[in-house]
Amino acid sequence: MQKAEEEGLDLVLMSPNAVPPVCKIMDYGKHRFDTLKKEKEAKKKQKVSEVKGMQLSMNIADNDMQFKAKNVRKFLLNGDKVKVSLRMFGRQLANPQMGLPIMEKFYEMLSDVSELTSKPEINGRQIVMVLSPKSTK
Repeated sequence: MQKAEEEGLDLVLMSPNAVPPVCKIMDYGKHRFDTLKKEKEAKKKQKVSEVKGMQLSMNIADNDMQFKAKNVRKFLLNGDKVKVSLRMFGRQLANPQMGLPIMEKFYEMLSDVSELTSKPEINGRQIVMVLSPKSTK
């Protein structure tokens, strides 16, 4: 404490649980400023991924599916996850498993840039799957 006071600095407890406890003589205000600055820089570099949505229907045409796949491809390349849902109406609800091949075909169109986070599952009036960007590891 005397040495810290002589130098005009602070005595900072670094790890109190160590035996003996570790202290450091430093300018605490400057240390705090530097750590906050590093945290802000780390936050700036971080990318927050959103979950985008895309809706299909049971009787979607091939060119419409290709157009929607092109939009989803943009989302995935931008680093966002995509929730793809296929809505069913009326008599389509009698045979919901007929929508699974449509979802699989949609995934095959995007399989080069996406991974299947959750497989297509029937959930009431819709079939839902989640696609995420392929990891570059």
